[in-house]
Amino acid sequence: MRDDGIELLHSFVIVAQELSFRRSAEILNVDRSALTRRIKKLEEINGFPLFERTTREVLLTPAGRELYDSSIDLLRDYTRATEAARRISEGKSGRLRIAYMAFAAPKLMPLAVARFQRQHPDVDVSLQYIGTQRQKVAISHGEIDVGYMIGPFDHSDFATRLVKSEPLYAVMPHNHPLSRKFEITPEDVCQHDLVLGDLSEWEFYRWRLTELFHARGLQFKIKQEASNTLALSGLVAAGLGITVCPESLAETLSGPVTINKIAHDDFKVETVLVWNRLNRSRVLSEFVGAADTAPPVTGSR
Repeated sequence: MRDDGIELLHSFVIVAQELSFRRSAEILNVDRSALTRRIKKLEEINGFPLFERTTREVLLTPAGRELYDSSIDLLRDYTRATEAARRISEGKSGRLRIAYMAFAAPKLMPLAVARFQRQHPDVDVSLQYIGTQRQKVAISHGEIDVGYMIGPFDHSDFATRLVKSEPLYAVMPHNHPLSRKFEITPEDVCQHDLVLGDLSEWEFYRWRLTELFHARGLQFKIKQEASNTLALSGLVAAGLGITVCPESLAETLSGPVTINKIAHDDFKVETVLVWNRLNRSRVLSEFVGAADTAPPVTGSR
């Protein structure tokens, strides 16, 4: 509905309630002549009189009474719809669909979501665990709004924000030969069997690891694969191999395991926040800000 139509209807409702042009003009803070012109214009648009006017009183016509009864609900719905739309435009309500991969699950994503929800409690946030490669497709298809992925990532269709760069750690059973070494090198890792996440869930990370080792002329040996971090820690604790993962994830692996940083500056992994450049949602913008200002992930080593 056009704004001038709402203005005319609102003026009509006030006059219908007050049955006085003088009092209604005061309530609306307009000249009485301006209010009279509004009512006249509304009557011309509708093609029927809304009020019966005498020198002593103002009364609704039967048609005016019907229009008044219907207008109350219409104006109430319009006000509610306008307020709801305004809250969405200001990022105060709406919905946000966030995807995340394993490395963001322990701290990065939860801390950002908690901060965002404290600031925007009326926004409906949904979370999905999705691997990096599938997140890119999901964002392209409009299935999610933003995702925590393994970086680096550069594409003209996407906006990217680096939220964490962290060293890679070797995770091994307590009694493993590498657990006694003060410093672990990439060469050390390649001398032992590895347990890594499977390609269906950890495809991009596997590519990233391969790049890092191949850059040094090294090739690792995969003994077992796991579909999730619980299985990963179980296989390592059982002595079936060692694994390599970021510090924030390494510290969450349970069981009798030892973690030790891989002593090479290149052995790091990035976590990036990614969204469609065409998505101008204020809610999304507010979340990106919350993710930027979330407390940094710190480890014990």
